Amino acid sequence: MLWIPVTIAAAAFQVARNAAQRSLMTGSGPWGATLVRFLFGLPFSCAFVAVALAVLPHALHFTPVFFGWSALGAFAQIGATAALLVAMQRSSFALGTAFQQSGLPFAALIGFFVFHDHLSPAAWGGILLATAGLTALSWPRRIDGPRDWSAAILGTVSGASFAVSANAFRQASHALDLAHPIPAALVTVAVVQAIQTAALGSWMLLFARPALMAVLRSWRVSMGAGLFGALASAGWFVALALAPAGLVRAVGVVEMPIAALAGKRLFAERISRRQWLFGGATAVGVLLAALA
Repeated sequence: MLWIPVTIAAAAFQVARNAAQRSLMTGSGPWGATLVRFLFGLPFSCAFVAVALAVLPHALHFTPVFFGWSALGAFAQIGATAALLVAMQRSSFALGTAFQQSGLPFAALIGFFVFHDHLSPAAWGGILLATAGLTALSWPRRIDGPRDWSAAILGTVSGASFAVSANAFRQASHALDLAHPIPAALVTVAVVQAIQTAALGSWMLLFARPALMAVLRSWRVSMGAGLFGALASAGWFVALALAPAGLVRAVGVVEMPIAALAGKRLFAERISRRQWLFGGATAVGVLLAALA
């Protein structure tokens, strides 16, 4: 059951990273803010790997399968992060986080049909309840004129892409070393972030140089985002190495109340009664999934 507290810690660090990334959106845009989590997180991830291998030295098995899953997860996560940041900008920090959690049913279904992960009936019930709560929570409200679906659509795309990346990272860690899941997960984080930094950094150097320069000029905030991102990624990867992606994503919904409080404190966002109600229903679903 180690994966449960690890997932909760990862969710908290992820909220801190998302808040720092959102603050960089104005100057660097979505792609620049996305690069921050990889470029400035990579040194910290490499340090985590060095500590893990010093404590638990063993041979790792780098294979084409490992690099294939790592690359798939890396590129899916790049797109997911950019879509999430735009969704947050068009709605709110808390609702953007809720949209991201749409990856929960996708992660469970991909894990079940593609990788044959076993989930109990109670876990499926919890996932369905959490998904229903998320759907109601993120449903656009009509104020004046037609509903704006753009943030919800971007958030759903983000959630589906995060689901693909979560399952890919789980497979990559298992391909690297199934017998030592924690060191394997930390090494996978570093390899994935190296791929993401090289790919997105090269693209921005060629086609979005002003945004890249804005990221580098904001290095103090970027370093904080990188540290929180590395801690969050390490937690997610370790949890995914220990438990099916659907269950990890279910417990990861704890990120929502943390994000709601952060949005209220950092961005002066109001939490409505409707958000508390459906957020509570989602929390009950998470508990069912986690304790099943």
